[in-house]
Amino acid sequence: MQSSWWVEFRNFCGFENFGLTLTDGEDVVGGAVVLKYEYAEGRCFYYIQDGPVLPSDPDIAADAFGALIAAIDDLRMQESAVVSHLRMEPQWSSLPAFVSGFREIAPLTDHYLEARDTRRIDLRASEAAILAQMKPKGRYNIGVAQRHGVSVIEDTSAQGLADFQRLYEETAERQRIEPKPPDYFEELMSAAGADGHGSLFFAEHRGTRLATALVLFFGERATYFYGGSSDRDRHVMAPYLLHFEIMRKAKARGHLWYDLWGVAPPDDPDHPWCGFSAFKAKFGGTLIRLVATLDYVYDGDAYQEYVSSCGRRAPEPAPVSALQ
Repeated sequence: MQSSWWVEFRNFCGFENFGLTLTDGEDVVGGAVVLKYEYAEGRCFYYIQDGPVLPSDPDIAADAFGALIAAIDDLRMQESAVVSHLRMEPQWSSLPAFVSGFREIAPLTDHYLEARDTRRIDLRASEAAILAQMKPKGRYNIGVAQRHGVSVIEDTSAQGLADFQRLYEETAERQRIEPKPPDYFEELMSAAGADGHGSLFFAEHRGTRLATALVLFFGERATYFYGGSSDRDRHVMAPYLLHFEIMRKAKARGHLWYDLWGVAPPDDPDHPWCGFSAFKAKFGGTLIRLVATLDYVYDGDAYQEYVSSCGRRAPEPAPVSALQ
């Protein structure tokens, strides 16, 4: 989500953006693509998805982070609109000591945040080892699908997009969630698919497409971003073979991890994602818990207006120790 093609897609979704790059001589040491969204007339917020990108050395990272925050603040002061807050969702498993003043935002309380708990399968192992680390039911169901003759194909054509949308909407209706419109996925695949960063996969049985997955490929990860399945012929276990074949494809492409993108926190048995999280858990892997979505408030009144527009109460600022 710090890539140029992702930003192109987010422009379609109504976000403007600016980029910041930190250099040391000729070496790039950090940076961030910062999205900007106007949620009300004269009101906007900044959003760093999947970032910022910082050096691994903690001392240099601290300086880089401070420089980025200062540069963002300088640009904020030049805005004609009021910037209520800076939001960031970094790839950190714990909060660095050099980060302070941010508020923790709980999952599912806002329109503009991404999953912070996920499950990743290590693709560096052999295919046999990938299967062996799965839960027994996951391995068994893959075998069931193979015995039933389920096959997995890629199709990013117009027909593929239409079939994806159909299966995705059927699943959304079954799970009682509001589906995204077709042009959302058309634009996403246009941005990601042009350079091979995205594809659509289908599990078929006797000529019928029963399950689908939209997968994004970038860096070390292949990420299962959206998907769906039919209620038809569920006994053939098509979704299980679908994801195993995607893992094989991602491994062949040189990716190190298959990211199942979003699971319920293990300490919340009533979480609305528990159903599909149980499905993902059958593939094994490692539970990844990233730091919460973080907000730095610039203008308290504007931030309260933003929070009210999302239907939630503004959180109290949490001490740094509470965010670790």
